[in-house]
Amino acid sequence: MNRKPGQVHPLRRPSYAIAVGLLFVLIAVIYYGAPLVFGGHLDWSGTVLLGALGIAMALMAYVLTAGAPND
Repeated sequence: MNRKPGQVHPLRRPSYAIAVGLLFVLIAVIYYGAPLVFGGHLDWSGTVLLGALGIAMALMAYVLTAGAPND
């Protein structure tokens, strides 16, 4: 892939994409822990889906970063 001088790399800030994935994992941990601390009902489906979403987003950020050309 040949880019012209001054053209931006397609993944200018891949760490932001990884951070968004890890943010969803953090939200899943809070979603799991809050009912345990405050005595509420634990919603397993929401916890699992938020965790899976975060893992999938962080993994795809890694795949896009690893597969992007460095030229």
